[in-house]
Amino acid sequence: MRVLVTGGAGFIGSNFIRHFLTAHPDSEVVNFDLLTYAGNLENLRELEHEPRYEFVKGDIADDKSVTNVMRDVDAVVNFAAESHVDRSIHDPRAFIRTNVLGTQVLLTAARERDVSRFVQVSTDEVYGSLGPTGAFTEETPLAPNSPYSASKAAADMLVRAAFHTYRAPVIVTRCSNNYGPFQFPEKLIPLMIANALEGKPLPVYGDGMNVRDWIYVGDHCEAIDRVLEAGRPGEIYNVGASNERPNLDIVRRILSELKKPESLITYVKDRPGHDRRYAIDSTKIQRELGWKPKHSLDDGLRETVQWYLDRRAWWERIRTGEYLAYYKKQYGSDAT
Repeated sequence: MRVLVTGGAGFIGSNFIRHFLTAHPDSEVVNFDLLTYAGNLENLRELEHEPRYEFVKGDIADDKSVTNVMRDVDAVVNFAAESHVDRSIHDPRAFIRTNVLGTQVLLTAARERDVSRFVQVSTDEVYGSLGPTGAFTEETPLAPNSPYSASKAAADMLVRAAFHTYRAPVIVTRCSNNYGPFQFPEKLIPLMIANALEGKPLPVYGDGMNVRDWIYVGDHCEAIDRVLEAGRPGEIYNVGASNERPNLDIVRRILSELKKPESLITYVKDRPGHDRRYAIDSTKIQRELGWKPKHSLDDGLRETVQWYLDRRAWWERIRTGEYLAYYKKQYGSDAT
């Protein structure tokens, strides 16, 4: 199988590429990424000379580029997205272009090229906010509350339309919050680890009691692999690990692991439209495809903290912007 992975230089995409090439030694991957702020080719440096791996720089919203890269691929896994809620609040336009228009461009090209499988990687945020009980199922109505989640919900609806209108072999996955190696350090867990290591304040929104359902990125990648292999076209699969925790609890666990004082926690004004609670019911994917998460939250957090400790140079380059020099060295001055 030759798989096109869009957004493969990002956090989840790069983890998926490494997983997929290891799990499928006879398969190939084409990584199609625009290399915006969160795309980092250093995440996949060890694959640069791997004959089963190819990188192509490009924009999923550009018809010509997508049509060209879609040649001779059997399947598409679409990770490419603007994904940070805070950025979407400040300027939603890039989210509409990439997440909505880009998804439609990919769907059109995949249909024209007769691609046999298209997996749209989405988010539990499209469901909105939960009350104190219950969990999102695949039948939960969409109720996005941020420009980011609204753009992802719109993309999911385009995927649905492609199935019902054209019988396209499309599948949607919706996952809870990921954490693990190579996560861009503006997200909660790597931000808190990096700030704690540098002795900087750890900013926590509101009262810190917003609840998220956390999953180790490696477990998510295995779930996507199972969906790619055996998921039913037209279906949605929720992916979660049943690790609901308030943000404040996650921050305190990180500080404890690093042996840093809780006095570093600083409460900041809550962001607009901040969803209070997410929780995923992943019964369907476990029942139909036999997938289950392998990492407990304690083990996954411990591994993640150690990874950032061992690779301080990686995240320090990102926080200073020096990682962009790698793009320019590899792909010229227009690589950002």
